[in-house]
Amino acid sequence: MNRILVTGANGFVGRSVCRTLAANGHDVTALVRRAGTSAGDAHEWVHNGVDFAGLAEAWPRELVPDCVVHLAARVHVMNDTAADPLAVFRATNVEGALRVARAARERGARRMVFVSSVKAAAEFDGGLPLAESMQPAPDDAYGVSKLQAEEALWQYGEQSGLEIVIVRPPLVYGPGVGANFLQMMNALWRRLPLPLGAVDARRSLVYVENLADALMHCATDPRAANARFYVRDDQDLSVAELLRALGHHLGRPARLLPVPLSLLRAAGALTGRAAQIDRLTQSLRVDDSRIRETLGWTGPYTLDEGLAATARWYRSTH
Repeated sequence: MNRILVTGANGFVGRSVCRTLAANGHDVTALVRRAGTSAGDAHEWVHNGVDFAGLAEAWPRELVPDCVVHLAARVHVMNDTAADPLAVFRATNVEGALRVARAARERGARRMVFVSSVKAAAEFDGGLPLAESMQPAPDDAYGVSKLQAEEALWQYGEQSGLEIVIVRPPLVYGPGVGANFLQMMNALWRRLPLPLGAVDARRSLVYVENLADALMHCATDPRAANARFYVRDDQDLSVAELLRALGHHLGRPARLLPVPLSLLRAAGALTGRAAQIDRLTQSLRVDDSRIRETLGWTGPYTLDEGLAATARWYRSTH
């Protein structure tokens, strides 16, 4: 049994991580900003300091974790209105993460698992799945802040002896998902025609329960120390294939129109949605061979099983 503190424990991924850790016999403490919002099998620690301000001073005397899984973050924001978006992202994603790392190390933690993002590396794969050895080139303030957090944590780990494990997931989906993935299911449910039948760009995805399982291994396996990993489901799908698979599980066959990519990109430019169209029409795949070879990790669920579970949840809410 390991004693594991999870930040962002009441979020979409955090709740799955807490359940997975508890189900496998670990002692889980959920760090949240509001009481009663985490998964049921975790102890709760409520701390509402902005960007973890005052965390070290508020740390409960009895809480001595072996590892911290740091999920809390300011997430990617479309059409960000902040005057200086990078400064706002840095405050939470870099300085906040460092406050957690320092406070945890002072209380005896030996490891921190930092959940970064594929966006710390790139927005598109350029023809080859992204590997940990590739030079990162983040495209926006969110991605830059995640990469800066990785670098700051590496440096702190070298100075303090805290083991740092970096995990870069691609798009995460599952029951309770929101944002673009939910909008895609809404469109399928309403039987809207979608102009994406000619899009063959492939994207890596990870089912939330597979990500939770991978994070548990990263928190507890000695071989994960001071490593960076990509994690994904067992196959990559094109956007059209994903829509067809989701439509099948929803009982709403996808209505895909084979609109040429040139027209899609022209429409994106005219409507101010060029970035969204680029994300739909360019590949973003990751190479997860390192986590599979280093930790012997295999996701417990196939991509199709993850999509089926997500569709069951969606149908139950409509």
